[in-house]
Amino acid sequence: MKTTIEDVAKEAQVSITTVSRVLNNNYPVKESTRKKVEKAIAKLNFTPNSLARGLIRKRTYTVGVIVPSMTNLFFPEVVKGIEDCMGQNEYTLFLCDTKSEPEYERRHVGRLKERQVDGIVVIGPMSENIRSGFFEALTKEVPLVLVNGYHRGVRCNFILTDEEMGTLEALAYLQALGHRNIAFLRGEQIYSYDVKEEIFTRIMKQSNIPVMQENILVIPEGNSVETVDMSRDMVIRRLEKENPPTAIFCCNDWMATGAINAAKHLGVRVPEDFSIIGFDNIVISQLSEPKLTTIDQTMFKLGQGAAELLLEVIEGKKGEGSLKKVILETKLVKRNSCAVASRTV
Repeated sequence: MKTTIEDVAKEAQVSITTVSRVLNNNYPVKESTRKKVEKAIAKLNFTPNSLARGLIRKRTYTVGVIVPSMTNLFFPEVVKGIEDCMGQNEYTLFLCDTKSEPEYERRHVGRLKERQVDGIVVIGPMSENIRSGFFEALTKEVPLVLVNGYHRGVRCNFILTDEEMGTLEALAYLQALGHRNIAFLRGEQIYSYDVKEEIFTRIMKQSNIPVMQENILVIPEGNSVETVDMSRDMVIRRLEKENPPTAIFCCNDWMATGAINAAKHLGVRVPEDFSIIGFDNIVISQLSEPKLTTIDQTMFKLGQGAAELLLEVIEGKKGEGSLKKVILETKLVKRNSCAVASRTV
């Protein structure tokens, strides 16, 4: 037979209201009384009903987490960080995959609102939905945190990795190795790719290196398992053309893995003939051969930070109109996929 709050009150010889106050920690209770209640809870192995507790606090103790893909290992690692923090605060996650489609993203938001979640975290939000004002309107309706994504002038709570600095560091490393003919590999639609391409173009121009259009490689999908084969095929086509690049900057590690596979297919040595650098530092970067030089985005920490910021908003610790942008540093992780340029332009 399931133990009830009434059983705990009887065992501790206090009122049901006092037990409720101890459970919810929302009113002061004498320390001696609290210890009696806690002892009764332990003795009876009482587990409070989360629904009942939610009704008391006017919460559901659920949050929605929206990602553009579950097959790109970057996003599950961020979700793990969110779950670690939210779980410690007794929240349950609803996880939604948009398949990088803006319409799916909006639908998932609507469904989460119907479930009356206490807050929403959107990882890698679609630029279309940010620029349209969709998320600015949403932040007035429900506690919301956006992880990465377009943020210039946008009035939402953000936590971001410094992708601009990470890109600068990656390109500076390749240039220090003597590379000038550097290709750039990206996917479509995602703002982080736009940022990286903007930095790439600027650095090439500042270094008096012509930005060759054939070195800007774009694949349709950057966040799925298919990304690896798409990247492989794209890089093969570029390496088979005249004046092939000596290095490539890839917007994530899936793409970089595809670039490694392309080089192997053509018999091009990595890193002796062709240097490859990725972005994210997902587990595949340590499993590839050679091991991948990449930019670490501290994904778990990014998720924890998103959850902590969301809890601040839920708890009302941030006043209305007080929005926050948290920026985390990236770090270059040197492994075995980059070397001194074997030739120059």
